[in-house]
Amino acid sequence: DPHRPPPTPGLWPWLATRLRERATWRELGHALLFAGLLWPVDAVIVTAALATPLSMVATPLLMATVGGGEEAKVLKTWTVTTWPTAFGAALLGLLLLALGGYALGLAAGARAELTRVLIAPRDGDLGARVVELTRSRVRLVDAFESERRRIERDLHDGAQQRLVALTMALGLARLDAPPGPLADQLAKAHGEAGKALEELRELIHGIHPKVLADYGLEAAVADAADRSAVPVDVTLELAGRLPKAVEAAAYFVVREALANVGRHSGADRAEVTGGHLDGRLFLEVRDDGRGGADAGAGSGLTGLADRVSVLDGRLSLSSPPGGPTLLRVEIPCEWTERFA
Repeated sequence: DPHRPPPTPGLWPWLATRLRERATWRELGHALLFAGLLWPVDAVIVTAALATPLSMVATPLLMATVGGGEEAKVLKTWTVTTWPTAFGAALLGLLLLALGGYALGLAAGARAELTRVLIAPRDGDLGARVVELTRSRVRLVDAFESERRRIERDLHDGAQQRLVALTMALGLARLDAPPGPLADQLAKAHGEAGKALEELRELIHGIHPKVLADYGLEAAVADAADRSAVPVDVTLELAGRLPKAVEAAAYFVVREALANVGRHSGADRAEVTGGHLDGRLFLEVRDDGRGGADAGAGSGLTGLADRVSVLDGRLSLSSPPGGPTLLRVEIPCEWTERFA
């Protein structure tokens, strides 16, 4: 749709938006041109392409009915007085009818091309819209990652610290309390506070791990491998830091892949390899499990593939029945910081 949406609902904002658009005036010019100037041309083309050949095809019928078998008028200008001539005119009419159909096709194509020139969006407009859409997608990803980091900091510096203080206070109260029901309740509360603290730490790590923000993708992948239920060998060498959105997308792909290995694959070992080559970050996660994985069957990889595609990256999965399973992600990016 070449038209922009109005800034606010209502008739007047919609009308004001339409009147300021070039597309509106191009469409109006197209309607006036075809309704006022070009319809006679269409009428002449249709008459020449269809009416004339059909009247010639009907010459034998006209000679038999209207002319009493003696004569017939072809196009009111040519008088046919013999049957061979009448059938010859009909044959010529069939040939002209075929040519007329071809001419109508050419006319329709010319009209469609004229319509495209008049009212179709300009290539420049389309290119600008594509560029803006691409930039807006990247801005959304950056804003999303910034919000994740803010939530992680708020939980880490706020709620987690308060919960640590609460756990310590309950522990001290438990030590000072005399044996009895109160001490038992304090011990139970202290244990529950400890569990809540562990769950909060896992939640913070899942939102945006601090190791990723502080030390980069290589350290974060190694940390994810240490947390995996399946032994994981990591071979990842990066000479610097990459854009934050790229690091986050790559990390969460690896983490989700390792989680799927532990939950579904039945693998004994997994391996993560990767690096940066020719302006692209590439990561591969492979395991020796049973295979048969499907990225669209609730594995969580579909959303990650969409996230990677926003960065002009690509995520591919190879998992034949019987294994092995190989997940590969590639994201174009450049270094934002090089290690010394």
